[in-house]
Amino acid sequence: QVQLVESGGGLVQPGGSLRLSCEASGFTFSRYAMSWHRQAPGKERELVARITSVGSSTNYTDSVKGRFTISRDNAKNTVYLQMTVLKPEDTAVYYCNAKTVIFGRINDYWGQGTQVTVSS
Repeated sequence: QVQLVESGGGLVQPGGSLRLSCEASGFTFSRYAMSWHRQAPGKERELVARITSVGSSTNYTDSVKGRFTISRDNAKNTVYLQMTVLKPEDTAVYYCNAKTVIFGRINDYWGQGTQVTVSS
């Protein structure tokens, strides 16, 4: 059974930091590119950061560049999102995603999300 379980969300003051984790099971983690997405109330879900299957390349949406860092530990089947200098506009539900293409078929899995609230 495929599972992606996010943790680490919570309430933090502006300028603070949080580290999100997403632990995967039920599939070969090291074959999947991993990404973090977020969805704020009344807005569409957006891609925040992505990392390749072996961690050799990352990319970020412009609004988080220099503040967020995505990383992964394939030995632990876990992807992380280190968030610093948090702003109120970072408030959202953050979702973990795993994606790969096997024999031309896209395998695409989502976690249940973790709430991040940035407020004083």
